[in-house]
Amino acid sequence: MPLSMYEITVPQAITRLTILQAILAKGKAHATAKGTDEAVWLGLRTIPDMLPLAAQVRIACDVAKRGVSRLADVEPPVHADDETDFDGLIARCQSVIDYLKGFTPDQIDGTEAKEIILQTPLGDIPFKGQDYVFGFILANVHFHSTMTYALLRGAGVDLGKKDYLMG
Repeated sequence: MPLSMYEITVPQAITRLTILQAILAKGKAHATAKGTDEAVWLGLRTIPDMLPLAAQVRIACDVAKRGVSRLADVEPPVHADDETDFDGLIARCQSVIDYLKGFTPDQIDGTEAKEIILQTPLGDIPFKGQDYVFGFILANVHFHSTMTYALLRGAGVDLGKKDYLMG
């Protein structure tokens, strides 16, 4: 039996955001143990023109909620982008997880060939539904989750591959 569009999108995004929460919890514990301001951690970046850790988490969440919303033709919730600590980022992930759990297979299945036009500052990018899921939604959620993991690990948080794969 082939996988449905729902199965390849919603549960995968929920799993990745749940694991991202666990990674952020380890970051919070490390910051607490070191006695450092969490705002410093949320500003981590590897190079000056890279988006900071907080933005990496926000983008992972936004791509998941907006992507699934586009497939289902519904308006996604808006977040204020004002998180200043790990708890705020963890709560944002949970908010998106809860939102994604509200979707049903009937809303997403059958969108493999749906026309999706992603409007970006560089111009419109056309997708078919399945290509949008694999080439944009899942790719971006994984990319920004990986960046969060790498930033925290590079700053000394005790993280390993198991944390990234299983939370």
